[in-house]
Amino acid sequence: MLIDSHCHLQFRAYKKERESVIAVCKEKNMLLNVIGTHTDTSKSAVDLASKYDWMYATVGIHPIQHTAIEVEEEGSTFKSRGEVFDEAFFDTLVATGQVIGVGETGLDKYHIPEGVAGKEAFEKQKVLFGEHVKFAVKHNLALVIHVRDARDPDEPSTHEDMIALLKQYKEEYGDQLKGVIHCFTGGSAYAQAYIDLGFYLGVGGVITYPAKGNKYTKEHLADVIDTVPLDKILTETDAPYLAPQKYRGKRCDPWMSEEVAKFIAEQRGMSVEELKKYVRENFKKVFGV
Repeated sequence: MLIDSHCHLQFRAYKKERESVIAVCKEKNMLLNVIGTHTDTSKSAVDLASKYDWMYATVGIHPIQHTAIEVEEEGSTFKSRGEVFDEAFFDTLVATGQVIGVGETGLDKYHIPEGVAGKEAFEKQKVLFGEHVKFAVKHNLALVIHVRDARDPDEPSTHEDMIALLKQYKEEYGDQLKGVIHCFTGGSAYAQAYIDLGFYLGVGGVITYPAKGNKYTKEHLADVIDTVPLDKILTETDAPYLAPQKYRGKRCDPWMSEEVAKFIAEQRGMSVEELKKYVRENFKKVFGV
């Protein structure tokens, strides 16, 4: 069974070809976690998951959606909404029985404005993240966490802020705090810190890109993931973004997580089928399905 633990199949990028993409995913015997980024995409994630017994939904507000700004991502642009966390609304989505996670939530220094306004926006992200944490604990759901560094290499890594927050929440909630670090691209020290806190690491198409040292640690992502215990890895895509190297420049589809699985398996000296078994068990453990 092939798993994409993080995709946005409900996004407009699939408006004309969604059914054909779904058909390919079904043919490949996939499990998908369709991730919301604000109220509307969370609702549409639940609606999509309700149609297929091999799809699930995660609901929440992406950190950049808390501040109204122009966003550019892989050639597409949109304006974020400046939303607040409406607990009652998200309660109704959880009540559908389709929801397995809370997010995509977290911290993002990459898309926020510079200067005082940026610092204020980042502090608001921390508050928004805390609301997601409490909501996840309330419903016994896993967090799907977004962590993205600033454009400025002199700015401290956002992983430092996230790990500090998770340590605080771990003291408060203990084992009730659980989840996955989506699109992990940090160094080995950060990977170990998340694992020590009980989190899983989501690995996407970035791992297949030509080797490039992390701007903070100079470590290659493939080498970092090579040290991560197999029982802490999840395969994902972030579709329609971050297509694996084989399909770079094209829209990413959930079934492309197969390239991620192949890469990790080769890196670890194991069969793809064996790697998929680990990922399936990990998905089951963290999301309870």
